[in-house]
Amino acid sequence: MALALSCTGAVAQVKLSADNIEEVIKAMTLQEKAELLVGRSNNSAANSSNGLIGSHAELVPGAAGSSRAFPRLGIPTTILTDGPAGVRINPTRENDKHTYYATGFPVGTSLACTWNTELVEQVGKAIGNEVLEYGCDVILAPGMNLHRSPLCGRNFEYYSEDPFLTGYIAAAYVNGVQSQGVGTSIKHFAGNSQETNRLEVDEIISQRALRELYLKGFEICVRKSQPWTVMSSYNKLNGPYTQENGELLTDILRNEWGFNGVVMTDWTGQRNTAKQIMAGNDMMEPGEPSQVQEIVDKVNSGELPMEALDLCVRRTLQYIVKTPHFRNYKFSNSPDLKAHATVTRRSATEGMVLLKNSNQTLPLNARQTVAVFGASSYDFIAGGSGSGDVNKAYTVDLMQGIKNAGMNVTEDLAAIYTNYKAYQRALIDAEKDPNVWFWGTPKIPEMPLNRIAISKQAEKADVALLTIGRQAGEGDDRRIDNDFNLTSVERQLIEDVCLAFHQVGKPVVVVLNTGGAVETASWKNLPDAILLAWQPGQEGGNSVADVLLGKENPSGRLSMTFPLSAMDVPALRNYPNVGLDKSDKNGRRNVDYNLHQEDLNVGYRYFNTEKVAVSYPFGFGLSYTSFAYSKPVVKATKDGFEAQVTVTNTGKLAGKEVVQLYVSAPKGGLDKPAQELKSFAKTRVLQPNESQTLSFSVSNYDLASFNEASQSWETAQGKYVVYFSSNVEEARASAIYNLAKMPYPVRCHNVMRLNRPLK
Repeated sequence: MALALSCTGAVAQVKLSADNIEEVIKAMTLQEKAELLVGRSNNSAANSSNGLIGSHAELVPGAAGSSRAFPRLGIPTTILTDGPAGVRINPTRENDKHTYYATGFPVGTSLACTWNTELVEQVGKAIGNEVLEYGCDVILAPGMNLHRSPLCGRNFEYYSEDPFLTGYIAAAYVNGVQSQGVGTSIKHFAGNSQETNRLEVDEIISQRALRELYLKGFEICVRKSQPWTVMSSYNKLNGPYTQENGELLTDILRNEWGFNGVVMTDWTGQRNTAKQIMAGNDMMEPGEPSQVQEIVDKVNSGELPMEALDLCVRRTLQYIVKTPHFRNYKFSNSPDLKAHATVTRRSATEGMVLLKNSNQTLPLNARQTVAVFGASSYDFIAGGSGSGDVNKAYTVDLMQGIKNAGMNVTEDLAAIYTNYKAYQRALIDAEKDPNVWFWGTPKIPEMPLNRIAISKQAEKADVALLTIGRQAGEGDDRRIDNDFNLTSVERQLIEDVCLAFHQVGKPVVVVLNTGGAVETASWKNLPDAILLAWQPGQEGGNSVADVLLGKENPSGRLSMTFPLSAMDVPALRNYPNVGLDKSDKNGRRNVDYNLHQEDLNVGYRYFNTEKVAVSYPFGFGLSYTSFAYSKPVVKATKDGFEAQVTVTNTGKLAGKEVVQLYVSAPKGGLDKPAQELKSFAKTRVLQPNESQTLSFSVSNYDLASFNEASQSWETAQGKYVVYFSSNVEEARASAIYNLAKMPYPVRCHNVMRLNRPLK
């Protein structure tokens, strides 16, 4: 019953518990139900129609959004905070002397390049603890969209061009965060492959590519970690907005994958709220009062059935009873930031990828004197901009990291760059964008140096260290010129530094401080070593120094391909600011709609299959030591196969190796890429001559392809070649899996059909 009489004759109102959700629903008024599903608008919010966040000043200042409270029913407010590189809240508060900084962890690309799910789960636990102790309930993370193109502005938040790696890294992150009693919101579901016109662009994707690539990572994450919430993306997908698409949010996400949590919108203004609810979108964020009225009006008119409304209310209440606010958790506002700084420093090193190391230039000797070049060495970029940024207490730049490690530097060069940084920052402050609080402070441009000044540094220093930095973020996509490609100043600096130092027999090390892929083919022959440090979080300079000096052996492997040139990527033939933006009666191609004509040819699936040369292949990464693979074994199981391989450290230094398991399918089934990643594992730290046997499990469903004709997942019978590889181009061992009989196909809903031809 919804109501009960007390002993005094007064009416006692039901209060929410995990066991009486149905009673609470019956006790709620239509107005209350509508308000529950619409987030609380912020008086200080920026234009929500542009997807910007507000402040929630009376709760957790700087939080991204919330749900509404109904005290008479025992329903508390719950707080949503941005991520994924850490909790994004305001660091200072009015009339409060305390600070509320959060830890800036490595960006998504860095975490994926660790290929270490245990490590990512530890990072997730630390982030989850800060969500909890700062009074939040859900972090809006992780970002899981594929690196369809190296130019996507938010690639730094995302993991990989491969859905399998994406899914398992995301599941580890989710499991880590949610182990702390708080939730995640995996995003952006789905097909959010560009930032240009992200609110309206229609992504046109075949059913097969959608299932095998753009949805597969989400499917893996849902099945392996059951995130509390899923965030529906801004964009349209094969016609409808994803936020209004019941085929996506109900048929696939809930009915096929078994998701039992809440779906919330990305931070849009008012669309068709009734359609969103009918599709299975439970929470509207950040919320506008007009949406509440729309729900009430459309229920009263019969356009929105009460049953659909109650279903979303039920799921929202099921979410609320799991939250810290419902449990009345007494958060401290004081997480252990010192301990978490140790976590981020360590995790960043495992994601760093050693791209080149001629003549064992690295690791450096701590007694060497270093000439530190590049503006980004002094203005290190910890993370991307927009909602994925973190308000952290500090960022350790590379110069600081080198000094903290006890190395000597040429102080005159450091003084030049320090003064240049101050000057450039003053210029930026003088022309400060009012939205800098959200979009972040722009990267300062590279400083030209004359050859005489560089030659003087070559006389003083034992080694040159040169950092190239890149910043990107929400709301815009990268460009090829002066972004993916080096600027003319950067190219000249690399050439001049290498020339001066090589003339006196001294090495040059380039550090790449970027959130995504950059062009390397035209200049990588110049320096002696290249370390891809990514955007490694607030301890970045210390983390890079740890790797440069060999305190940590780099074990990161690329989670995306580095092409020879940007236009080698098939998707860029249909991408804003690159491909044809011609206008026609159906809108601007690549802006209003985007044709995924490359279909399955994304990343290594294209380069490896078509044998197109690349600068660095998917999965690539060097080490300070070497490894050998032996004893490959593949054994059939009831529903797939188990595999094993032994890895031995054959070098002179301790280190970790990543084994990537690729599978080539038999002929006769659907056309497939030459090989696809199906499992991976990372060794523990192996001492010289030490071995470890790694195990892998692959199901027949993992091997399946999506057949559009039968609307089912089908696994072809025949001989599968299983490769134990150090990268997609370098198999170290192989074995055979024979599938004698095709398993029964997994039937799916015939949904998400194309709304226009791809050709």
